[in-house]
Amino acid sequence: MQFLVSSTQLLKHLQSISGALTTNNSLPILDNFLFEIKDGELAVSASDLETTMRTVLNVDSFDSGKIAVPARQILDMLKTFPDQPLTLKIDEKNKIDITSDNGKYAMVGQNGDEFPKTPHVDDTHTVRLNSQVLFDAINKTIFATGNDDLRPVMSGVFFDFNEENVTFVATDAHKLVRYRRKDANSTISSSFILPKKPLNLLKGNLRGDEEVQIHFSETNAVFSFNDIILTCRLIDGKYPNYEAVIPKENPNVLIVDRVSLLNSVKRVSIFSSRSTYQVVLRIAGSELKIMAEDLDFSNEAVERLTCNYTGEDIEIAFNSKFFIEMLNNVDSQEIVLEMSAPNRAGILLPHNSPNESEEILMLVMPVMINR
Repeated sequence: MQFLVSSTQLLKHLQSISGALTTNNSLPILDNFLFEIKDGELAVSASDLETTMRTVLNVDSFDSGKIAVPARQILDMLKTFPDQPLTLKIDEKNKIDITSDNGKYAMVGQNGDEFPKTPHVDDTHTVRLNSQVLFDAINKTIFATGNDDLRPVMSGVFFDFNEENVTFVATDAHKLVRYRRKDANSTISSSFILPKKPLNLLKGNLRGDEEVQIHFSETNAVFSFNDIILTCRLIDGKYPNYEAVIPKENPNVLIVDRVSLLNSVKRVSIFSSRSTYQVVLRIAGSELKIMAEDLDFSNEAVERLTCNYTGEDIEIAFNSKFFIEMLNNVDSQEIVLEMSAPNRAGILLPHNSPNESEEILMLVMPVMINR
């Protein structure tokens, strides 16, 4: 088996799927890329059994066949080449000879038939989304996913499709993000929970304005876009009733400049306790006071901001790390913080969102104020 390929094109395609590789594999062959040649096309796959990525590029070849190529070795080699044609020749003993403009190189692969087969996904459901919509949805929700092995359903993002919109939800029980797009929909009502690894792989590869086809069953999902196909196992389980935890009556409404609040919380949180990262918001009239202290080291900080506030005077505390993450993921110039009581969740919303088709709601649980 022999083929001719551009070094930079091959590197680009290998890097696009290399995120599916992992260390400490139970199967040594998963440390390899699977190369499959057929009809002048090279299909390359990478897998960790749970997630498989596949990409296709054109090459000069009249052969067909497959071989597992050491992933780290070929990536490290390709990174050193300027753009030039490479000839790869594979013999019956899985020896790979590579010829460049200036030299010859040899490595040993493995039998491609030993590489795990990609699971077949029956087209039970099919949804099409714009890649920018999917990218924005992942980007604005993934930070709120959990890491608790005892609650795996919270470690991914919940995709909920219906005829009116598409909703994406992430929560770790301390914070929650509900991201909804009214410019996307589905002919069927269906849902699934996508794990964090494929979410990050999609986020790293979605570009431009292309269409993403999503095929999914109860156990697996396939995302197809450009020359990439990502197949992954879904998280099994029922997602929590997130709507039930969103408080509906929030009479205390704060409107404030997002960047000013973000920078103040960042500065003040430096002086907060390292165990709670607590930052207190005290709101009275048109003044917002942001405070933090660490009694163990006698550290404290106070800042004041002018705000637009409707409601009773209130003092509420949040984990500054969660609060900063949320403020970083809102695009509007001003934010709205809706509250009902110091011991109930606060709702963070954009004020005059720049995208009318986008609806984002963030919930952050308060922490008990240290006295």
